Amino acid sequence: MEKRKAREMLSMAQPARMASVFANFRQYLLGWETETGGRAGYGVERFRSGLATPQFNGVVRLVSPSATGAAVAAIRRDMAGVPWWWWVGPDSPDSTAGLLRCHGGQEVASLPVMVRSLAPPDGPLPAHGGLLVEEVRDPRRLAELVSTYRTSMGIGPALQDGMVRIESRRADNGDIVRLAAVLEGRVVGTTTVIAAHGVAGVFLVHVARAHRGQGVGAALTAAALRVGRERGMGVAALVASPAGEALYRRFDFTPVWGYRLFGFPA
Repeated sequence: MEKRKAREMLSMAQPARMASVFANFRQYLLGWETETGGRAGYGVERFRSGLATPQFNGVVRLVSPSATGAAVAAIRRDMAGVPWWWWVGPDSPDSTAGLLRCHGGQEVASLPVMVRSLAPPDGPLPAHGGLLVEEVRDPRRLAELVSTYRTSMGIGPALQDGMVRIESRRADNGDIVRLAAVLEGRVVGTTTVIAAHGVAGVFLVHVARAHRGQGVGAALTAAALRVGRERGMGVAALVASPAGEALYRRFDFTPVWGYRLFGFPA
């Protein structure tokens, strides 16, 4: 078993696999851009939703480190008026973190990127009395989905309409399956699967506070894996929060890479 696990991890860590996983993640983040679908320039790829929360504004990678100082200055002007993060992963040059520090960047978080193969089928979806995991298909349910994950993320209601509008207009909605965990007619948990680049990227796994610790997150994760298989993806990948990492390990997700998030003082 341990040898098989080691072989799987070596396969996951191959450069081609890494490139596919991070292409999927970039697609998710760049999908929050409200003007051009993700702007390239200044030697970076960046997105600006205009929403007053850093999760939905930022830089996804440094493409060319040759003019980092000019890039940082330009991006800071571009992002004026909104909070934002600079995401540093293995798809950026190794020197990126050091260059950002030299230009005033401060590391604010380090998050593991976890992956698992979708080849071996899992067992039945976890049972939860009365809970249904449904695909979100209509505007009313989309608004409920956004309200649930927004509240879980600590984002205030003032951004609700803008978040729903951007979600509904994403250019890559054909790649996206949004799942709602529904209990007694109410959305109590969410996740979003982006099936692209051979990867099922799992995003926005959130459970309403009153329903945490009751198996809702497990039901959503299992359903997301099923979506990935149905869409023909080879692996699943996600960026784990400290609260979620233990759950994902139960589903055989393993940390392979990581993201470091940098902020810049106003």
